[in-house]
Amino acid sequence: MEYIYLVCPFISLLICQLIKFLIELIKYQKININRLFNGNGGMPSTHTTFISSITMLIGFKLGFDTPIFALALITSFIISYDSMGVRLESEKQAIAINKLGKIKKINFNLKEQLGHQPLEVFVGYLFGTIMAFIFSTF
Repeated sequence: MEYIYLVCPFISLLICQLIKFLIELIKYQKININRLFNGNGGMPSTHTTFISSITMLIGFKLGFDTPIFALALITSFIISYDSMGVRLESEKQAIAINKLGKIKKINFNLKEQLGHQPLEVFVGYLFGTIMAFIFSTF
């Protein structure tokens, strides 16, 4: 496949987002169509799935001892760390500010679903790796 390094991450992203939508549909018994287009927060991490699928695809196709795999792996760690660190803290701040706004009768309406828990990131890595394996095998 000529564009496998583009197709694999985007297919992985789309499937991951659909899984996230279905998980929330079951959990909340409510259809949230916007969730199909919003990858922030929730199980599994779409960002981690996206980056880990191409990282692992590079490893499977080009080798795990190549400089490009090392670069991809380090980039995936930075993205994952950011989603569990900075974005998760921003989520907590948005929740607090929105609560304060309700008390003061000011509608800040900050987006609250931003970051990820470690399990959500782990499942994202697992899903991305599985997708990369599938794409590299077939």
